[in-house]
Amino acid sequence: MNKKAEKWDKFLDDNKITCFGKEEMDNEIHPMLYRAFLEVKGQRLPSMLVLDDSIYTMFQVLIAAKVVTDVNRPAVEKILNEYNGKFKVFKYFVNNNNDICLESCMPSTAESFDPTIIQAVIDVILKHLTEEYPKLMKEIWGN
Repeated sequence: MNKKAEKWDKFLDDNKITCFGKEEMDNEIHPMLYRAFLEVKGQRLPSMLVLDDSIYTMFQVLIAAKVVTDVNRPAVEKILNEYNGKFKVFKYFVNNNNDICLESCMPSTAESFDPTIIQAVIDVILKHLTEEYPKLMKEIWGN
C-alpha cells in the first residue's frame, strides 16, 4: 500500500468514515482506489478517489451516464463551460461514452499528503452538486 493510502485509511478510521470501498491495483505506482456514492438530491452518484505514488491525487464523480446527445450537447457544454470557468478545484468533462464527469486533481507528495484537504475538496464538490445538480439535469433533459 502506498503512503497516501495509509494516511487516508488512518483519517477514515480516526473520523469513523465507513462509506468507502477500497481496491488495490497492481502496477508500478501502487494505486489504491476508494469508491463511494455521493448522495445528491435523491441520486447516488458514483465517486472514486485514486491515491498512488505519483504527485497526483484524483477524485472523480460520475454525474450522469450516457446522457449527452447531439440534441442536448450544445446546452450541456455551455453549462459545463460556465462551471469550469467559475470553479478552480474541479472541472467537468464529457467522456467518450457521453457521460458527464467531474474531476479534481490535487498535487501532493507522499510526505505532503493531507487527508483533511481531500475531505475539504469533497465537501466543496458535494455542496456545489447539491446546489447545481437540478439545474444541470434540466439542461440534460430539456427545460
